[in-house]
Amino acid sequence: MINFEQCRRNMVECQLRTNKVTDEGVLAAMGRVPREVFTGPEYETIAYVDEDLPIGYGRYLMEPMVLARMLQAARIGADDVILDIGCGSGYSAAVCAQIGATVVAVESDPRLAADATRIMAELEADNVVVVVGTLKDGYQAQAPYDVIVFSGSVPEIPAAVQGQLSQGGRLVAVLMEDEGPGRAVVMERSGSRIETRTICDPSIPPLPGFEREKGFVF
Repeated sequence: MINFEQCRRNMVECQLRTNKVTDEGVLAAMGRVPREVFTGPEYETIAYVDEDLPIGYGRYLMEPMVLARMLQAARIGADDVILDIGCGSGYSAAVCAQIGATVVAVESDPRLAADATRIMAELEADNVVVVVGTLKDGYQAQAPYDVIVFSGSVPEIPAAVQGQLSQGGRLVAVLMEDEGPGRAVVMERSGSRIETRTICDPSIPPLPGFEREKGFVF
């Protein structure tokens, strides 16, 4: 039988700490949340490899190291309200819930949203609310947010989502490049400006619904 608790410790010590993850809140959260319950039984034996794992319906769990680096850059505080865009089965939302105050997790696929809702209930993560919605719209009803997390790569950040950041709020996402790996960034609102810096250069699967519109070709 697999000792998942030991697998989580190994992930923290061998995958995260060795890849510039030093935030003890992030490390503790990822050491507590059981990633195997979010993968489904067919992938639970490899739940702690540092890879994107399929969760069905063309969607994936982001690899642990990339998620940890992004959450570290987001500087989540204990009182923060977090928007998780494209939560899938809910792993990223569950991790965020261990660090911040409240998580609004938006998912466009009702089947994945149902899975996430069920798992949150099983884990007694009562500070997470899962809602079904269009990912590129974020979730205006509970805005503004202290932190916004994209749980998959996107070509660009919609203006509607940027507008849901609070003053001093941080947004983390992986931006897809035309060639090569993506670019993980943290964007921070300061007055009317949003400042952006690069965290690392990962390659992770895209979220649906963010495809750029194709221009007219003569």
